[in-house]
Amino acid sequence: MSNHPLRIFTGSAHPSLAQEIAQILGVALGKSTTTHLRDSEIYVTIDEVVRDQDIFLVQPCCAPVNDNLMELMLYLDAYRRASAHSISVVMPYYPYARQDRMARGREAISSRVVANLLEKQGASRVIFVDIHNPATQGFFNIPVDPLTAIPLLSEYFQKPEYANAAIVSPDVGRASVAGKYSTALELPLVVMHKRRDSFTQTHTTHVVGDISGRRPIIIDDMIASGSVLKQLDPLYERGAQGKACFAITHPILLPSALEILDADDRIEKLVVTNTIAVPEEKRHPKLHVLSVASILAEAVSRIHGGESMAPLLKHLS
Repeated sequence: MSNHPLRIFTGSAHPSLAQEIAQILGVALGKSTTTHLRDSEIYVTIDEVVRDQDIFLVQPCCAPVNDNLMELMLYLDAYRRASAHSISVVMPYYPYARQDRMARGREAISSRVVANLLEKQGASRVIFVDIHNPATQGFFNIPVDPLTAIPLLSEYFQKPEYANAAIVSPDVGRASVAGKYSTALELPLVVMHKRRDSFTQTHTTHVVGDISGRRPIIIDDMIASGSVLKQLDPLYERGAQGKACFAITHPILLPSALEILDADDRIEKLVVTNTIAVPEEKRHPKLHVLSVASILAEAVSRIHGGESMAPLLKHLS
């Protein structure tokens, strides 16, 4: 167990999540200030002594992505200069996660750039939830804790009304994750195969598995423009029945996604987590938000206490 005091701090991206984590752990939320200057620069200060303390800084880098990422970099510099003993970044949503390889020549591997920035600025370790590609861990030379919201989202669907459902992977790449939902809920697995027409456009070409007579529960790691919401036609053409549900970890929720939720009566609900703050204007009647605070709090407690992370990572194997 660490002999250094445990402290929870937050940037401006998601202070309510940080407060929830601090309450679960029974510690006060640290005091710091972020100021957005009129020339678009960001100024940060730590408003209390942090010398020789173990800092856990909560900052999901959601929209505005670059502002939140830059704020995080400035805080890392500030804690390092203030002689913190360690600085663990609690980043439930990891930015640029989909830009994790060179799909064509002369592209940046942006996910690797973010990892380099975190290391260079002094992060001791990074904690994230349901990152788009688990191989991103290999970009780091510091400890990384890849948590998952699968148990949280699975538990939500352990209700009698979903006994005749099927777990649907929206593409082959999500099939292994969908398999974990299928195992946890003891429901059949259906996998859709989609072809990418461009960076933002895809279409479904095949559906593998029997969806006939079952209501679909479609899983994914994030929802941005809402393209995953438009994959219902092939399922209902093959006999899906009842209202569809979606279980998705990161609710980026661009306006187009909310428009699809409005327009498609076949969608009963979209169940997401609060890895990203969901503002009031995005609180659609079909949206249900689950909190990951207890998962993150347990991770922080185990790291600070020098305990094994295995119980939190077993769902990833």
